[in-house]
Amino acid sequence: MTSTPDASKQRFNAEAAAWDTQPAVLEATRQAFEALQPLIRSFTAKKGSNLDVLEFGCGTGLLSMQVAPLVTEIVAIDLAEGMVDMLRAKLEKPDSPKNIIPICKLLMDPEDPILPPADVNNPRGSRKKFDLITSHLVLHHVPDLRPFLRTLIGCLKPGGRVALTDYEDFGEQAKKFHPKEKWDTCERHGIQREWMEGLMKEIGFTEVNVRVAWTLKKDVERWQEGDEDIMDFPFLICEGARP
Repeated sequence: MTSTPDASKQRFNAEAAAWDTQPAVLEATRQAFEALQPLIRSFTAKKGSNLDVLEFGCGTGLLSMQVAPLVTEIVAIDLAEGMVDMLRAKLEKPDSPKNIIPICKLLMDPEDPILPPADVNNPRGSRKKFDLITSHLVLHHVPDLRPFLRTLIGCLKPGGRVALTDYEDFGEQAKKFHPKEKWDTCERHGIQREWMEGLMKEIGFTEVNVRVAWTLKKDVERWQEGDEDIMDFPFLICEGARP
């Protein structure tokens, strides 16, 4: 199975306006935040309240908006213009967080000039590095996770961490997470735990910990008579640090 950034981009642009109305999307994001919240609080307790976060695949900002009150700043990045436009619209409301920077880009270079500068007085200099990088339901869309993870580790400060959440590949039935007509926008049907651990260590992450953090109940298609129409999908959180 192969996917392309264009296929994913077209799908998420088409779904952006109704994205926040999907119960499974809202519930998965709520559970992702619950899993991330103690990690963020623990991190801030160690280094103080000044926590800079980069979120890959921010979508409409459902997770960004929940994380924002806990951190100093979030750079929220996504390749789908429709999704980022929805986030920008939210940020225009008077009661919205003021510490979210939305960016539409397929980020592949930690020194991409679209990222904020490390020094505001030197806008053309090196780019800002982050204490924490998050992504939610992104990993299964990325064709090659090695360059993706290299980009992540390159965007971190020394001692910075990643906390990436996605559903687990537990076998053939994991395919039911998406209806068949959306399979061409996915690179894989979930993440294999041991494979992900090995890959993160290969890239250079330390303190790697890939574990099941929660289980999502989701409506699914029946492939044959007798199949269940609701399934439990384990979700992994993939943690690691930049040395």
